[in-house]
Amino acid sequence: MSDNQPDAEVLREIARRVLWLSASIVDAANAGRPNDSGVKVGGHQASSASMVDIMVALWFAELTSQDRVSVKPHASPVLHAINYLLGDLDEAYLPMLRAKGGLQSYPSRRKDPGTVDFSTGSVGIGATAALWAAMAHRYLASRVPGAPAAGRFVSLLGDAELDEGAIWEAVMDPAVAKLGELLWVVDLNRQSLDRVVPDIQIAKLQGMFAAAGWQVVVLKWGRIISRLFDRPGGQALRARLEAMPNEEYQRMLRVDSADVAERILAFDDSQELKVLLDEIPPAELAAAVRDLGGHDLGLLVDTFRDVDANRPTVVFAYTVKGRGLPTEGHPNNHSALLSGVQMDALAAASGMDRQSPWQRFGPGTAAGLLCAQRGRTLRREPTAPTAPVRVPAQLGHGYRKPTSTQAALGRLLADLPRDAPEAAARVVTCSPDVASSTNLGGWINKTGVWSVENRRDWFADDAERVLRWQENSNGQHIELGIAEVNLVSLLGELGATWSRWGERLIPIATLYDPFVARALEPWSYGIYAGGQSILVGTPSGVTLAPEGGAHQSITTPSIALEQPECVAWEPAFGQDLEWCFLHAMSQVGVEGGTSAYFRLSTRPVDPQLARVPEEPALRERRRRQAVAGGYRLPAGHALRDEDVTLVGVGAIMPEVVAAAEALAAEQIRAGVVCLTSPDLVFRSFQQRGSRDAGVGGSILDELFPAGCPAPLVTVHDGHPHTLAFLGAARGDRIRCLGVTSFGQSSSLADAYRLHGIDAGSIIDAALTLTRG
Repeated sequence: MSDNQPDAEVLREIARRVLWLSASIVDAANAGRPNDSGVKVGGHQASSASMVDIMVALWFAELTSQDRVSVKPHASPVLHAINYLLGDLDEAYLPMLRAKGGLQSYPSRRKDPGTVDFSTGSVGIGATAALWAAMAHRYLASRVPGAPAAGRFVSLLGDAELDEGAIWEAVMDPAVAKLGELLWVVDLNRQSLDRVVPDIQIAKLQGMFAAAGWQVVVLKWGRIISRLFDRPGGQALRARLEAMPNEEYQRMLRVDSADVAERILAFDDSQELKVLLDEIPPAELAAAVRDLGGHDLGLLVDTFRDVDANRPTVVFAYTVKGRGLPTEGHPNNHSALLSGVQMDALAAASGMDRQSPWQRFGPGTAAGLLCAQRGRTLRREPTAPTAPVRVPAQLGHGYRKPTSTQAALGRLLADLPRDAPEAAARVVTCSPDVASSTNLGGWINKTGVWSVENRRDWFADDAERVLRWQENSNGQHIELGIAEVNLVSLLGELGATWSRWGERLIPIATLYDPFVARALEPWSYGIYAGGQSILVGTPSGVTLAPEGGAHQSITTPSIALEQPECVAWEPAFGQDLEWCFLHAMSQVGVEGGTSAYFRLSTRPVDPQLARVPEEPALRERRRRQAVAGGYRLPAGHALRDEDVTLVGVGAIMPEVVAAAEALAAEQIRAGVVCLTSPDLVFRSFQQRGSRDAGVGGSILDELFPAGCPAPLVTVHDGHPHTLAFLGAARGDRIRCLGVTSFGQSSSLADAYRLHGIDAGSIIDAALTLTRG
């Protein structure tokens, strides 16, 4: 934090200008440009107003260029107004809120033209991002010599965001209690979208944060009204105000100043209190009851400067929603827009002209000088490109025994420090208490478990344990509790270090595939915000037969296929896994890179079924096809003579190959296509006829040549619609086999028969298409 203490009156002048600019940004979007769509533009003038003083205290007194701040979604106009005054945003953008090429509806790290540290459009998720960024920086600083320093990680969140489960999953993680660089400020305006929150929950919230090891600071009253509390009758006034339900307090803000005293005395007519209120002029009393801690700039500055640096801090700052606007305190002000008359009145109160709304302070004024000085202080140099890290295309080990793709991943990671030490040094793995059951044991034994602080290993002398669980600041695996939301939130921030601090990491997280859906929103948020990483879902599908029911994933293949800026993979064989995974690693943590999702299995599959060529040139061709999305297995017939094409993905490939062999015995020529990434094949399909070729290339035409049509049978241990698009590639007849119902505990063979993805079902579908 900074050392200077700006004059409180200058800060108040800047706060009035920020309030005006933030309201005008929303007004210009709704009343200042044509809109013939019938769809409102919207904005949040009231939610912005409650945050103005908190943000002015931070940006104009406390923050340094090393600090990173997550701003609550509905306060984005305040952030834009501040960036404008600091010289970080061109005036041309101010009328362009929610317009193409303009200011985003909510802060967006990658899409907004001004400085935005965290994307926060997803309520609750963006607030925790700063927490995980703090942990990611701690990891980076401990692992990468010379990594850039960082300051505080600040989250500004609305009190309604504390209803989100993601908040508490993050707050309760044991490692978080050690993050003294973490500061949260809660805008306690006691309103949600639809209403005034009826219950006073501050004591409960204080207790929950304190129990998690946080310093808790409550700023309820400002210094002006606090001086009234020190006068005779002042304690009665305080007791009366603090006993008011939220709704009663908000209603008091809406009455004429002459009626405020009467409202206060309505349920407490003690003589001492009446004497005090009679001594206070009505306008002064009306202003005093609005003097909450979250609007006292001097108190805010002092509070931010004095917080404990050895543990995380949460500041509950009481505010008024719509503070300083005509809609102040109204229960329905969340999305309310000021009318033209109200904007004119606000302009007069702000000393501004509505016809010329974007005035900065004069360069020689105290406010102008402070804006210029803070702009220089907060300016950051562009992040230098991350140093190149070579990720090999292959490790060169043979796969001769049946192995699962999950086991192959464990072997790859365990071999990486020896075979590719430069790339291995940048890898960090994470798991939600499933490291051993997702085959990370070998990797962990070689690299250790990372912890915010060193911990004694009490099982170091136990010869029978599988994992050597040494927790210190030198490890490369981060073990979290059973909280998938925390896992992917941390993953996203580990995957953003290349663009935040110019240091590349290759984050890899493993979790049970059925729980990808549980983590979907924060995972997608992390990618949207610029985090690049690899998520591994394993085990997957009904192939995990004995587990049954909810532990069998059905929809994850299509979920991942639909996720922007992420490539979904489901290799069948160990060699394919190695090729595809190394390729995915090479795309993480680089400009223009992409995230990846791998759906893996615990079912051992015979590598001989893949028939990987031995001749180097042919082997390289197979590798290139695998990383492009798929390949054809060699067949004993010409492609043009094919009667039916069987298309398989992942662990189901043994059944697909067995069905092809059985059909051959019946003189039916069945080709076999093994897809490593239905996602990339779909992209290849979409790119046909496009002027802009992208990821996916021409692999679709290699697998399904236009001149060699044949009926298709697709087989997937997942929902069958994932591969249904293949029927449109050439207009072939198609039958899609897959899983469409909940599983149950059974043997593998029974599970496959139950869902119609066994060899017999594949043969029956092929015969139906070829013989009718």
